[in-house]
Amino acid sequence: MGFSIHCSWLAVLSCALWMGIGVRCDCTVENLQEANFTLSKNLETGSILVYRCPEGYYPYPERTRFCQRNGSWRPRPRKFPPQKCKLVECPDPNVLENGNVSPPQERYFVDNETTYECYSGYKMRGSAKRVCLKNGKWSGSTPICSLDSGDHCADPGIPPGASRDGNIFGVDDTVRYTCNSNLFLVGSKERVCQENGQWTGEEPQCYYKHTFDTPLEISKAFGSSIKETLTTSESTDDIQGERRIRISKNGTLNIYIGVDISESINEDYVNKSRDIVTKLITKISSFSVTPNYEIIFFSSELYEIVNIIDFLQSKAKLQDVKSKLEEFVVGDRNTGTNLNIVFKKFLEKISFIKEQTGEEGFKEHRHAIIVFTDGAYNMGGSPAPTVAQIKNMVYMNEAKAREDYLDIYIFAVGDEIFDEDLMPLTAGTGEHHYFRVKELEKLEETFDEMIDEDEVKGLCGLYKEYKEPRKEHKRKMYPWMAFVYTQGVDDPKKCMGSLVTPEFVLTAAHCVHGYLPENVIVEIDDERGKFKKAKTLIFHSNYSVTAKKHKGINEFYDYDVALIQLDEYVQISSDVRTICIPCTLETSAALHLVDQTCESQEKLLLKNHLERLNFLTRTKNVVDIKDVHAKLGDNRYECIRHAVGVEGITQETLTEAVTDNFICTGGREPFRDHIACTGDSGGAVFKNFEYRTVQVALVSWGSINVCKDGGVKESTKTSRDFHINLFRVVPFLKSVLGKKDQDYEPLVFLEN
Repeated sequence: MGFSIHCSWLAVLSCALWMGIGVRCDCTVENLQEANFTLSKNLETGSILVYRCPEGYYPYPERTRFCQRNGSWRPRPRKFPPQKCKLVECPDPNVLENGNVSPPQERYFVDNETTYECYSGYKMRGSAKRVCLKNGKWSGSTPICSLDSGDHCADPGIPPGASRDGNIFGVDDTVRYTCNSNLFLVGSKERVCQENGQWTGEEPQCYYKHTFDTPLEISKAFGSSIKETLTTSESTDDIQGERRIRISKNGTLNIYIGVDISESINEDYVNKSRDIVTKLITKISSFSVTPNYEIIFFSSELYEIVNIIDFLQSKAKLQDVKSKLEEFVVGDRNTGTNLNIVFKKFLEKISFIKEQTGEEGFKEHRHAIIVFTDGAYNMGGSPAPTVAQIKNMVYMNEAKAREDYLDIYIFAVGDEIFDEDLMPLTAGTGEHHYFRVKELEKLEETFDEMIDEDEVKGLCGLYKEYKEPRKEHKRKMYPWMAFVYTQGVDDPKKCMGSLVTPEFVLTAAHCVHGYLPENVIVEIDDERGKFKKAKTLIFHSNYSVTAKKHKGINEFYDYDVALIQLDEYVQISSDVRTICIPCTLETSAALHLVDQTCESQEKLLLKNHLERLNFLTRTKNVVDIKDVHAKLGDNRYECIRHAVGVEGITQETLTEAVTDNFICTGGREPFRDHIACTGDSGGAVFKNFEYRTVQVALVSWGSINVCKDGGVKESTKTSRDFHINLFRVVPFLKSVLGKKDQDYEPLVFLEN
């Protein structure tokens, strides 16, 4: 987007060059001083100039300027104060009551450290040491010095830069906050002490114009409400004062998304917003609730990408949404912005839903509105009255009882944000609903953190995705991976496995057969530690390496599957999760299958005669992924025939050795597959489906040892791998993992 100019003396030359190619030079860079900036339309009328500063600094006194028709900038550049990059400042922490702040300073800037100490008799809560961060906020939590006074609610404290009215903390007592100086308040201006001992709303914060929210903060606040809409429950609860949004099992979630594409938002932000909307709805599709969507891009006009009525009438699918988002191209944009028209469209759709469902049916609908904008509307009037109408319609004259049924989230994006206009548009109880976003591209990682949290139970196969994964990301990308070792024996082995329940790891039988449980260790790093001991080893009853020796097949690996029961449960978290396995109810939910049968799962996951799959290999980078193609149907025999000659297998005994229980991969045609290495055995052969991982097989054996010590190795022309198809060993899995009346939670397997 645009370009950067550093020195004002380039003005005359630059103008001449632009005029030479036929572009009118309306504004000049004269008097813009020594500052980095970018321009949206060169120096033409309507161009928006944006000053840029390195991290930890912000543009002062202006962030943007607008090129007017008369050839001058608004606001006009002045020599005093000069345009420059100023060090980010944090709000004054010297608002602490009943304690001292060290060092005492008039102002606090990036990397300044402060310590807090309470007066004698007062007890410290919060952070005793804080650092001023590059986003203009203090690290840690608000320090509070309070007495054990027997108040019904604890002292809510005073955030930096604020003042508080109210020092009595009994039931129904109220405290009110205002921000000092040139700060503005984000969060609850007023909080009330409740009977449960908790304060209503959220702790307020005081922001400078240069303050912004980090992806981690957004994920914590936004995710704490959104993630609860993605699971089903029978009721709405308040747990320890934290709002838990749930819809009934018969309820419906409607999500309305508006993306500002007016000229005041630079094109880079627009494209990233579109990518993030795609990311968000794809992540949401991982969960048990399937929402209806209304998606609009807007400037002075509306561009309806997805119509929620099509969802309600079963005329639209998730894939249609993503396709339409990808196809949308941002064309010529005008300077007009009508924010009100967006909320009016949302109101229109909510009204339609109410009309179609009737009043009783409408009560089961939850509505979440998400808008990306800078708030710089110049037509259509304020959207505040329309938002009030939306609230009245959803609340149905029961505002307190039905607050959980409407959330309005504003993501403030852009170079000049109109906070005062945008903050009143939010709705919802308890959580943060207003976010100032500096780096939009980091929201993708934010949504990973937001969705994938420990409290979401019963969801197998969840994982996170990174464009440029680092070593520390691998556990989150493959949270079900396990490493299996045999120890204290003459022939130690290293294999892989997959976590299928918090207590069981699935692996290849040949990895642990012949060993005692006390000789088997599983590495799966949860909060309790890195290594787990095996409690029991359970093998498929038909597994026997020597079963076909009388037919000349020296090693026979059919039914090469085992379950390791751990001596303690794995602590489930965003880093350690179970993988989905075939023919379970959980997997049908992950795949969004209406026809909940084992056959429908197999047809979806292994539907092509050349099906792309993956498995992992251990490397210095923890693990790396291998790409293979299962040769199914008419392609299968050409693949398995390369087993002839291995361990005495002949043309006559080929199909006895390589039974229908095996999936064959490898070779160079029509694609050059990767090949398994020593140490890959027992690992999951899996397929990712809309941010859920389903294991379809496990690595068993290969025809040629192309690699010995792991790594991503390519197949030769004749090397082949053979993987146990889990759809063929479901009775075994069900007999263990689906067994009831045990000391572990069974999986629910489908009947057919």
